[in-house]
Amino acid sequence: MGSEPTTDAEARQRITELVRAARVCMLTTIAVDGRQVSRPMVLQETEFDGDLWFLTRADSAKVRQIRVNPEVNAAFGDQRGQTWLSVSGTAREESDRADVERLWHPALRVWFPDGPGTPGLTLIKVHASSAEYWDSPSSTVVNLLGAARAAVTGRTPRPGGNHTVSY
Repeated sequence: MGSEPTTDAEARQRITELVRAARVCMLTTIAVDGRQVSRPMVLQETEFDGDLWFLTRADSAKVRQIRVNPEVNAAFGDQRGQTWLSVSGTAREESDRADVERLWHPALRVWFPDGPGTPGLTLIKVHASSAEYWDSPSSTVVNLLGAARAAVTGRTPRPGGNHTVSY
């Protein structure tokens, strides 16, 4: 973790590290009735350059929602509860078979038993417009104790680093 970055380039590097370390995120889309809908999605391993990739079925609700309103959010958290990342962006469906093959991983057969040739298999590409992360110097329990201490002492807690960048 370390100290808070002082430049956008350092913050982008930290965001890239967080995306690389992530395996699952909560992808939020907007339903036709305006509700926000979140679901866990497996992030496809790729070099993060401002784009996130997900494999899904073309007839899924999330793809229909993206076709109507492409604004989405992908939220990540680490297992220790010390780092959180929120990526906002614009999503679109990509059906290029070469990209499906490139991003395919054998573990995906759990959801797509016919492999990359699964009928209706498609990609969601999220192009980031901004990303914000929070790095905490300690665990959630320690942070909660710090907040409780702050409530008693009147001193502001020190939750860690936070930085936002635009893409």
